[in-house]
Amino acid sequence: MSTKPTVMQLGPLLPLVEQGLVANYTHLHLGKAPDAAAFLAAHAASVDAVVSSGKNGVTASLLDALPNVKLVAHFGVGYDNVDAEHARKRGVVVTNTPDVLTDCVADLAMALLVDVARGISAGDRYVRAGRWLAGPMPLATKVSGKRLGILGLGRIGRAIAARAEGFDMDIRYHNRRQVPDSPYGYERSLADLASWCDFLVLATSGGEATRGIVSGAVIEALGPKGFLVNIARGSVVDQPALVAALRERRIAGAALDVFADEPRVPGELFALDNVVLTPHIASATTDTRAAMGQLVLDNLASFFETGRPLTPV
Repeated sequence: MSTKPTVMQLGPLLPLVEQGLVANYTHLHLGKAPDAAAFLAAHAASVDAVVSSGKNGVTASLLDALPNVKLVAHFGVGYDNVDAEHARKRGVVVTNTPDVLTDCVADLAMALLVDVARGISAGDRYVRAGRWLAGPMPLATKVSGKRLGILGLGRIGRAIAARAEGFDMDIRYHNRRQVPDSPYGYERSLADLASWCDFLVLATSGGEATRGIVSGAVIEALGPKGFLVNIARGSVVDQPALVAALRERRIAGAALDVFADEPRVPGELFALDNVVLTPHIASATTDTRAAMGQLVLDNLASFFETGRPLTPV
């Protein structure tokens, strides 16, 4: 009988990760089971750890179905689809993959900001449709020297701010608590930050604590010259209020990498040239995804060898 820990994979993962699981553990794949309930009934007692992702989370009921599970190794920095509170009550450790994706997410945030302000994607469509032959595009909005508001000055928020400094932007932020060593101005309310800034970038965590925090009132405070950039979670924004504000030009524009019900995106946004839409690709580079996958494997190895994972949440 195998003495290797048993690790259950919930859904599709990078080949790097799946190969590592197969090579080092007794490997189970719930996502490939034709009957998930029967599969769990047969294997639940043997499972020591599960590997989850943004597409395949861990509910309280799944945790309760695994009487001996000790670790949830999550592929991703955001773990709002993992019931971490219930895991803590059960004594189950949860890990994520921070730091290794910070640069790519911050890079995309700045790329989206510049794109929506300068009309880069809109300009590409303009040229391809032959409209340049009929005349120039409308003038766009300058980025350098403008005011940047950041919701969530964590690892990613700070990396976005560092990039924005290269554009000579004036930077302020809003968090639940002020960051003691931050060189940036702190706004005590998100509405005040939105009212002050030209660009509001969302880099906060998802989950119930931040659901709908970017409300209709916050969007209204951003105003007709303000832009919204979201590389956080679709859940943090009142999406119907945002769609209405964009359609009615009550804000200048938005660049959105995340949505409330992915991969479904409000169709009303498709025809708007003041909106840039990307399919949740902030960390989607081969370099970063490989590093995230390796960190999942390293967390598992460290936990089973020492009892301590590298990046517990």
